[in-house]
Order: sequence, then C-alpha cells, then structure tokens
Amino acid sequence: MNSSRCWGSSFTDADIEHTLKNRQLLTAELELSRVCDLRCIYCYASSGKKLNNELEYDEITTAVDQCLNLGARKIIILGGGEPMLYPRIMDVLHYIHNLGLEIELFSNGTRITPETASELFSLDVQPVIKFNSLNPEVQDHLAGKKDAHKAIRQGLNNLLEAGYSNGNLPIGAQTIICRQNYEEIPEMWRWLRSRQIIPYFETITDQGRAKGRVELALSPQKIGALFNELSRIDREEFSIRWEPKPPVAAFSCKRHFYSCTITTTGDVIPCPGVDIVAGNLRINSLQEIIEQNVVFNNLRNIRHTITGPCKTCDLRSECYGCRGMAHHLNGDYLSSDPLCWRI
Repeated sequence: MNSSRCWGSSFTDADIEHTLKNRQLLTAELELSRVCDLRCIYCYASSGKKLNNELEYDEITTAVDQCLNLGARKIIILGGGEPMLYPRIMDVLHYIHNLGLEIELFSNGTRITPETASELFSLDVQPVIKFNSLNPEVQDHLAGKKDAHKAIRQGLNNLLEAGYSNGNLPIGAQTIICRQNYEEIPEMWRWLRSRQIIPYFETITDQGRAKGRVELALSPQKIGALFNELSRIDREEFSIRWEPKPPVAAFSCKRHFYSCTITTTGDVIPCPGVDIVAGNLRINSLQEIIEQNVVFNNLRNIRHTITGPCKTCDLRSECYGCRGMAHHLNGDYLSSDPLCWRI
C-alpha cells in the first residue's frame, strides 16, 4: 500500500504557508507495526511479520506528543502492516483523540468487527479501507490471500452500518491502479461515489513487493486516459470537478509541505515513497530532524528544487507529481514524475 495523501485535508494555503515558514507540521503519518494478515503483492512495506526493534507503546505516544508540539492537527495511521493487529491500537486511537487531533486510519478492513466499527465511529476516526476490486478473484490475488475479498467487504459493511454511511464522517476506499483492475476502475469509482465513500485511487510506487512486478505496471498514457475518464464521470454524474494529474485521482499531493512519516522503528522519512531516513526518534527530536535534514528542506522547497519538465508544467502551482516514483524509478526524488502522462 502506498500511503495517505491527506484525502480529507481542509488546510488552506495560509495554513500551509504558516507551517512552511515555521518549519512545523499539519499532519504526521505513523506506522505501528509491520504485522499484517495479508500479503499484498504491491505492498510498499513488504509487511507481514513484526520487526525486532519496533517502537514500544510509550515511544509511540511520545512521537504523537512531538507531532502535536510541532503544530500537527491530524495523525494518519498507516497500513505499513495492519494497524488493527497492533495489540494496543485502541489505546493509541484514544490517546490521539483525547489530544484533540483528527485521526485517519488506513486498514485492510479484515479485522473490523461491528463492535470495532462502532468504537472507531465514536472516536471520529476517518477510515480508509483497502479496496482493489469488485471481483473476488482479483481482490484475493492482489491481497495475496484467499477469501480476502469477503473479509474486506464485511469490514467495510460493518463501518457503514456503524454510522459512516450517513456522510457526517469521511470514509474512504484505497485502490491501487494496476493492469489487473484497470478495466473495472470506472465501475468501482461509481460504486463508491454512490455510497458516499471517497475513492482514493493511486498509482503504485515501484518499491517493496511491487518492485520488479512488471505484470502490475501500466503506461503513463493508460493512467492518463483513466484519470481523464474518472474526471469526466465525476463532472457529468456527480457534479465534482477536478483537473487530472498524478499520482492520485481527484487529489493533489502536498504532503511534503507539511507532513512526515514515522516508521515502526522510529525512523523519520519524508513519506513512504521517499524512504530516505532523515533521523531516528530514539536519537534526535522530531523538530531537529525536520529542521536540519537536507531532504526535508529540499522537499519543502520543491517548487524551486524540482527539475525536469515538472518545473515548467502548467500545473506546477498545484502539483509536483509523485516524489516516491521519481525516487525509486529515476534515483532522484527531485526529478520529474516518470509516470506523468503530461511529460
């Protein structure tokens, strides 16, 4: 799974500018464990088993405190591993909630019972569920586990029945765009929109288990054609307007202006895609890492530091492509997005 790009973001340009000026945060992405009950063939983290040096609960809450002190308004629990398998997941969510922070939770949904769904709703958690196909065989293949489709759909239904179907709290579905589900993406988009589920459809970063999986890959032209079709569907059928651009349909990635990722071992990286370690919370404070690291500084000034066609694109004021894709395919996180069809 790639990670959150703040699909529920309501940050203004002034919010972002203030954060940049003061070297602070608006969001922070947090991994809890690499333990997972699925073996998704595209997983950025190659998750499955617990790592030997994962953060303890007290270290996780301390990390959240540091994010809050740097101005963070939202904590995003990533699916670099399945968060609902972390033994103290509800303690973590309650802790974040009690600090007054928003919570986004990326989950494969297989462990979300009716009781869990109700508790998540009571904590105002904004869930994003892995949802890669309406076809059970395709979903199971991509998830690397038989009957994953059934378990995911049940978890999603439990959330809708717990109150998320009323539209008062955002609920999303995360879909990776690949050759196996390409033809059904428009149908899936309509299916989700009609149920007030936010579609979060993104390209795959060439890392983790996805690296070298050529059977998943799509050309930039096919991705561009799909994004244009989804934009047309939204405009004509749902009165939603957006300009197609990579790497997420209907959204702009601006995370590098105001976010960071804290891995399950305490490493701080700009995002799951740009997995260049800037420091570790067991050694330095989050503030020191963000203020002093050259990669963070380059990305926070991406409008000036970016190279290639991205630098002169007519959408450069609202888009800088996928830095993770540039990092893993080009070997340069400041180069132009190699999957952008506009290049």
